[in-house]
Amino acid sequence: MRTAPYRWGNMLLALLVALTACSSPDHPASAPVKDPSTGETYTPRRVVVADSLIRGRLLDRNDSVLVDTRLQYLLKLPRRALDTLALGQLLGWDSTTVRRRIQEALPYPGAYGVAVQLRLTKKEAARIRRDSSATVPQLTLTERYQRTYTTPAGAPVLGYRSTEAQPFFRQAKRTGRGRFYRLRNGGVEAYYNGLLTGHHGYLHPLVDAKGKQHGTWAKDTAFQQGQDLHLTLDAKLQAYAEKLLGNRRGYLVALDPRTGEILAYVSAPVYPAATITAPDQAGIRAELLEHENLPLLNRPAMLANPPGSVFKLVNAAVALQLGAITPGTGFRCDQSLVSCVHYHKPARSLTLGLKYSCNPYFYQVLQNVINHVPDSLVQDTVAARHHNLAQWRRYARSFGLDSVLGVDMPREAPGFLPTPAYYDKARRTRQWTYRSIYSLSIGQGEINLTGLQMANMAAIIANRGWYYPPHLVRGIGENGPLDRFTRRHHTLIDSANFEALIPGMIAVLQRGGTADASSLADVGITVAGKTGTVENDEGDDHAAFVGFAPANNPKIAVAVYLENAGFGATAAAPCAVMVMEKYLRGSIAPKRKRWEKRIQHRAKYDY
Repeated sequence: MRTAPYRWGNMLLALLVALTACSSPDHPASAPVKDPSTGETYTPRRVVVADSLIRGRLLDRNDSVLVDTRLQYLLKLPRRALDTLALGQLLGWDSTTVRRRIQEALPYPGAYGVAVQLRLTKKEAARIRRDSSATVPQLTLTERYQRTYTTPAGAPVLGYRSTEAQPFFRQAKRTGRGRFYRLRNGGVEAYYNGLLTGHHGYLHPLVDAKGKQHGTWAKDTAFQQGQDLHLTLDAKLQAYAEKLLGNRRGYLVALDPRTGEILAYVSAPVYPAATITAPDQAGIRAELLEHENLPLLNRPAMLANPPGSVFKLVNAAVALQLGAITPGTGFRCDQSLVSCVHYHKPARSLTLGLKYSCNPYFYQVLQNVINHVPDSLVQDTVAARHHNLAQWRRYARSFGLDSVLGVDMPREAPGFLPTPAYYDKARRTRQWTYRSIYSLSIGQGEINLTGLQMANMAAIIANRGWYYPPHLVRGIGENGPLDRFTRRHHTLIDSANFEALIPGMIAVLQRGGTADASSLADVGITVAGKTGTVENDEGDDHAAFVGFAPANNPKIAVAVYLENAGFGATAAAPCAVMVMEKYLRGSIAPKRKRWEKRIQHRAKYDY
């Protein structure tokens, strides 16, 4: 962490920069003050301790600075024709770099004749000061303090300061009002803006003609330093996870189930965190806004999708709680009910049903829940189905579904779980049957979950029934997180029924399980997980996976969702387990290095 003298050095510099004449009701700047004892005349000044320099920093969970307010050097190019060869020689750039940097700064392709600014390093700025007048005349070098990102990772989490993002807002509005409001996400910079900003202060010196101070003309007001935010993110894990997803469409959310702290939060396609506010990235922003893959959409928080077979975990827990099944209940793989995508041995228990992810098995699990007729409704099967679906939804909602979890981010979608009234309206009759809603049993149909909810669902099972709300800030100044993130939430499911899910989730990554190739047994880590392949009528299926590790002492829970990537076992599970291994061990075992390289290569070019 930086020392106090460093910050006071910044403050003194701010005082010098902000020294300006200003009017006041008692001593307007145009009315000098005469000292009766000396006869000297002094001018009232107002020194503003600028809030841009007292804004708090963003640090990761290991106290590495991710965002700070620092001096930036900006080079304004002339509107007329420019000798790019001479500019490159002056800055030490080759011709390709010069063209690329200018192209990135243009608000749209071919927008020549507009003002362009390039960010420079301190060394490059020094070369401009020394040699520009003779080599490339009419260059303008300016300095200003601005939020500076020390890492390209974590863009949707870090966010941006709205006052520095005005060029982005103007660009976004030109792409269509609806898209602008859907994509806007200021991250923790916006959510905690009041705490980061602090309060600026004022000094009121009287100065002579030489600028020397002679007392004050009004009472000084003290500034309040903005508070640093200590994020839950692990910066190294975040960067690693972004390499795995890269330009693919989807998300990855990893959190510590013991605390609800988000360790990694990836919305893909990824883009550098500084892009939104950087003065020389207008061209890149235009590409991001127009791209069909919507890279600026904050997928884990705002995009709710059918979860697929990972939702079988919720259905099993609810069925166990309601007594519709027991851990030893077996069902035949009856494909006249629903297709099963792969051959497997009979699922004679819940553990085997999870291991093989047998669709007919879970069809019959939820069928037992919905078609059960309570004694009080024995004469009315329609009322029984309505009652049972409402019960199912009540227990499922206790997982934090169909509602916002309250993550510390400006926007979050609630997802959706259907109600009996929803089906009455959608089917235009109260006489609907289980056969018309069975897709709920395999996490399809009307169910929609966000990435945050998927990861939290894994954390709940890891904790055997409870969770702390997922959050991105673990410390505010010298204090802890917001109070609401320290309150434990419990589901309506008994811990014993969550415990009954664990053997099946472990079996998923053992020999014969749907994700056995992703086992970490070779490095002594037992992973509990569940794969999902989400049917998609508009293209290739989506791949999903949720899990946690170590299975009996969980320290990390992960949810991965990759759009149009195919099977969860082959696309999503490998990404999840490598993030687990990276976090728990710090490195990837040689056995998976080739696997890792192949995934990162695909993530780089699959756009």
